[in-house]
Amino acid sequence: MPEPVLSCRSLGCRAGGREVVQGLSLDILPGERVALMGPSGSGKTTLLTTLGGLLPPAAGRVLLGGVPLDERPALRRETALIFQSYGLLSLLTAAENVEVALRAAGRAPRDAVREAAQALDGMRLTAYASHLIEELSGGQQQRVAVARALALRPRVLLADEPTAEQDRLNRALVLDALMAAPAALVVATHDPEVAGRCDRVVELRAAVSRA
Repeated sequence: MPEPVLSCRSLGCRAGGREVVQGLSLDILPGERVALMGPSGSGKTTLLTTLGGLLPPAAGRVLLGGVPLDERPALRRETALIFQSYGLLSLLTAAENVEVALRAAGRAPRDAVREAAQALDGMRLTAYASHLIEELSGGQQQRVAVARALALRPRVLLADEPTAEQDRLNRALVLDALMAAPAALVVATHDPEVAGRCDRVVELRAAVSRA
């Protein structure tokens, strides 16, 4: 069996002053697709943010490639997070939002422009590449966030309800793109179809996590 690309050990996560995830141990294998499911408030978003290294654990550790994130924070660059709130930069265009992320990851300017255009085309957003984020619908903004994450070509892709704002056709587009990505995928979702496309489901219930 291959070594896990992402792991957590006895992980605890806090949100709103309370511990929403307790004692979770989990291994994500390279290329694996794992769905996080559970009711609102069960800690799915907080867990994703902690796995991505953006929120420190309340207990336990997160490891990427066997290395604790708290010892090597630079490893966070090997993950990409699709936020439920999109996490896009206002006053920038759709293309600029993707290009900025690529430049921050070390891409040369010309490569960033080319790769951003390709990623947006994959999300059927070429016609909106020069539009400011504020001019886009919620569904279009969500697809920009997906394009940005995919363009980064991360080892681990963390996605928070990535199809929630999409109509039927674009929902299929987003889901197919996420499933085709070479990265390991951890996706928080309420959608049984999304969960059904994954290799396994982790259920989060009332501050107790069960795989």
